[in-house]
Amino acid sequence: MRRSSLFRTALACAALVAAFAAEAQAPWPSRPIKLVVGFAAGGSTDVTARLIAQALSERLGQQVIVENRGGAGGNIGADAVAKAEPDGYTLLLTTSTTHATNPSLYKSLPFDVRKDFAPITLTAFIPNLLVIHPSVPATTIDELVAYAKANPDKLTYGSAGNGSSQHLSAELFKSLAGIRMTHAPYRGGAPAVTDLLAGNIQVLFAPLVEVLQHVEDGRLKALGVTTAKRSPLLPNAPAIGERLPGYEVALWNGLLGPAKLPKDIVERVNKEAVASLRSDDLKAKLAKQGSEPVGNTPDEFRAFIEAELVKWKKLVEISGAQVQ
Repeated sequence: MRRSSLFRTALACAALVAAFAAEAQAPWPSRPIKLVVGFAAGGSTDVTARLIAQALSERLGQQVIVENRGGAGGNIGADAVAKAEPDGYTLLLTTSTTHATNPSLYKSLPFDVRKDFAPITLTAFIPNLLVIHPSVPATTIDELVAYAKANPDKLTYGSAGNGSSQHLSAELFKSLAGIRMTHAPYRGGAPAVTDLLAGNIQVLFAPLVEVLQHVEDGRLKALGVTTAKRSPLLPNAPAIGERLPGYEVALWNGLLGPAKLPKDIVERVNKEAVASLRSDDLKAKLAKQGSEPVGNTPDEFRAFIEAELVKWKKLVEISGAQVQ
């Protein structure tokens, strides 16, 4: 009996070894791929991730499954990928939050944005939209600045939290315009939008897609976008930099894997992701979210992240924000 049991155990172990060997020899990908998003389901980053996952699934011939691991400004999801096996089956759709802002915002992070990730490609730029409650007597950026100067601290602006892109977008605006407004941080963008609609706050910099319907319904007034160029979704809303020279806050997202991800896998994902981002289908879908598809090389994305770390560090310093 004992010999029979040992024999069966040996057979099972041999089968496992054979299975692992077969997978190691099989061309990548041979099973589903997990795309981690460090934010809750339903938000703009999650929507973008699902569009990209669908496109990659079709091109790679394996399902790409989005996994939401929210918390700590995206750090929890990013850390999970940093510590994942570099086999190509765990990837990250990162944002400017985790890989540009948080290194300056947090005193310490459980990962190193430079050493613990393999850049694959920058996927898209996303504008924040400056919107105000209809009660504010302004219809242009110049009128808003004039009103704020005449009424210091009377306007309250909301954000998704200290150090969020919304907060930093507003602080740069205040700095360049020479105005004072009161900051009201929320635990996420949705409650800030709700309070803006109710008139409890008067100003908000929010992802365009999250407030576009309210602008179209006349419940909010759109004054400008934070990116260098106007958005095709709101061509009449100027880039804020047109009225405040030097102003630009471009949110972005991109694909990364764990460090030491094999070069051939990086190149394959890059090839398929860039092809997807340049397809008419995905471009149209992202455009509806207010996003501008990009798609570049891994080296270009790495250099971009380096430049963004410097840029966002300055914005964090201007804001005075810091998270323990």
